Amino acid sequence: MKSQATMICCLMLFLATDSSHYRSKIHIKVGDKFQNSEGKPKTGRTQEKCQGPCISPSNCSQPCAKHFRGEIGFTCNKKQWQKSTETCTSLSVETLFKDSNGASRLSVASAWIPLHVLDFRSPDPIKSVAQGIRKHCPIDYACIIDVVKSSETTSGNIAFIVQLLKNISTDLSDNVTQEKMKSYSEVANHILHPAAISNWAFIPDKNASSDLLQSVNLFARQLHIHNESENIVDELFIQTKGFHLNHDTSEKSFSFSMSMKNATEGILGMVEIPRQELWELQPNASQAIGIAFPTLGAILKEAHLQNVSLPRPINGLVLSVALPERLKEIVLTFEKINKSRNARAQCVGWHSRKRRWDEKACATTLDVKNKVKCRCNYTNVVMSFSILMSPKSVTDKILDYVTCIGLSVSILSLVLCLLIEATVWSRVVVTEISYMRHVCIVNIVVSLLTANVWFIIGSNFNVKAQDYNWCVAVTFFSHFFYLSLFFWMLFKALLIIYGILVIFHRMMKSRMMVIGFAIGYGCPLVIAVTTVAITEPEKGYVRPDACWLNWDNTKALLAFTIPALVIVAVNLIVVLVVAVNTQRPSIGSSKSQDVAIIMRISKNVAILTPLLGLTWGFGIATLIEGTSLTFHIIFAVLNAFQGFFILLFGTISDHKIRDALRMRMSSLKGKSRAAENASLSPTNGSKLMNR
Repeated sequence: MKSQATMICCLMLFLATDSSHYRSKIHIKVGDKFQNSEGKPKTGRTQEKCQGPCISPSNCSQPCAKHFRGEIGFTCNKKQWQKSTETCTSLSVETLFKDSNGASRLSVASAWIPLHVLDFRSPDPIKSVAQGIRKHCPIDYACIIDVVKSSETTSGNIAFIVQLLKNISTDLSDNVTQEKMKSYSEVANHILHPAAISNWAFIPDKNASSDLLQSVNLFARQLHIHNESENIVDELFIQTKGFHLNHDTSEKSFSFSMSMKNATEGILGMVEIPRQELWELQPNASQAIGIAFPTLGAILKEAHLQNVSLPRPINGLVLSVALPERLKEIVLTFEKINKSRNARAQCVGWHSRKRRWDEKACATTLDVKNKVKCRCNYTNVVMSFSILMSPKSVTDKILDYVTCIGLSVSILSLVLCLLIEATVWSRVVVTEISYMRHVCIVNIVVSLLTANVWFIIGSNFNVKAQDYNWCVAVTFFSHFFYLSLFFWMLFKALLIIYGILVIFHRMMKSRMMVIGFAIGYGCPLVIAVTTVAITEPEKGYVRPDACWLNWDNTKALLAFTIPALVIVAVNLIVVLVVAVNTQRPSIGSSKSQDVAIIMRISKNVAILTPLLGLTWGFGIATLIEGTSLTFHIIFAVLNAFQGFFILLFGTISDHKIRDALRMRMSSLKGKSRAAENASLSPTNGSKLMNR
């Protein structure tokens, strides 16, 4: 009896020592760093072997840190070593189940079972994940969760966990319960954390991300739902929902709301099964399962496809569905992550065999600022869907070409307009009215020319932290000079009223100039400065996607559109007043000359005002969600060619300017002929001979 007690004590000591030894070997602290045997944190820094300058194309590798197996690969790029691959892993089939083995052996010893029953031999080695799970936790797979969740998300560990999930979905998917699905999702959630995303890039197997998606989809297809509607998994980076279906069921839908990195609110997604599709089901009950991934889109690698530039960024949740075979069509609604107006969407489905997004699987039925609605075809190889940030379409390129060509023509036209004004200035500024008219034309041209230059500068800026202050400055000057264009048009209209209604008293030219510059530049300056002062403290002055006035958050764009459209309305009223008062008798020849000038100004205003009004009227229309592409094209054409319109209708169409230009050209020709004749005269010839 004494010897039996001694042997049992020895056995317990052996087991305790063995268990303690094991824990010291694989103990993993939850967090970003591991602890080595001395308690010092593992840094995992690269060794001297792959540091310093290098010669392209060279490769280098070095072993992983302590307690990790594998190696880190480096490639020489621009004479510097850059990390390219990593296979460092602390996980293995043995480590997954070693705690379970130790716990089982200790529990056997502590039960005081007679010695002849105890087996002192080591347990049979576990050769596969399926074998280990069947042995230790066949009901819920819970025995692997703690080891996986406490492991560091190195590239090697991520690859191991992907293979682990793949093996489970292949070998253990015969009877998937909700408990198994929850454990499976907890393991997947660990490697879908935003902190792990950067390490996916160093996994040598570029199909790892698509393997993960396919494994989750295959495993979910085998899930059995018991209740009518269930929230099965609610992890941070993977959600699963399901419900029962039959041919009498009304339209069904899943709704998901999941947090994204750096997002304060959840991103929404919805899967709808149309009523007409449900009619195709058989009378016996079926089930539908939906899975949502907020971070998977950032790591999903597409297989190379000719004529397609990769990567193509995902702009919403990745939504997977497992449906009865008879269901072929579903409707999906995605909330956009990037909600800028330039973020156009393309509905796609993930083709599991081709390992890429397939545009033919879906059609976009709605694309507005916040959300996209897609109608997609569901098959056994296309079970996952999302929206891509669509590259610039043909229509975008057309708008770019129109804007580029229009701005070039506009700038050349404005420069030509200034040259013409400088050429004919002395011949056309006869009276105060005509003088101020041409002052208006010159300042309108200068304002639009400067605004176009700032627009070109702004189009080359990205609204990033380092460019933000510059973007604010560019937006301010663009706003100011575009407003100046309209306020000088307003002063032109006031000049018409002054010329028609004020008969006996004439204002001094200097006073008219002061009033003109106060209206033309003073009012725009006040509006532009006030807009910045009100909206910029909340970072609401410029748009998130372009250097121009914000609309979505602060409606700062109203500080341009309201004054511009009010001026357009005032100018049109002035044109009507001119039409009524043109029959009034003039007093004296000078007044008759002023009336003729006023009529020319009125015609100019009557043509340019509707053009400017239409331009920015279409500009406002483009701000409305779902606006037709036609409005965008018309606005691009009118806006880009404003300088050409001013040259055509503000300068060339004026017969006085044409006459003055013709006389100036004749005078230059006459002078050149006189100089030529003088050089050929006999007097000049004799002088040359005398020299």
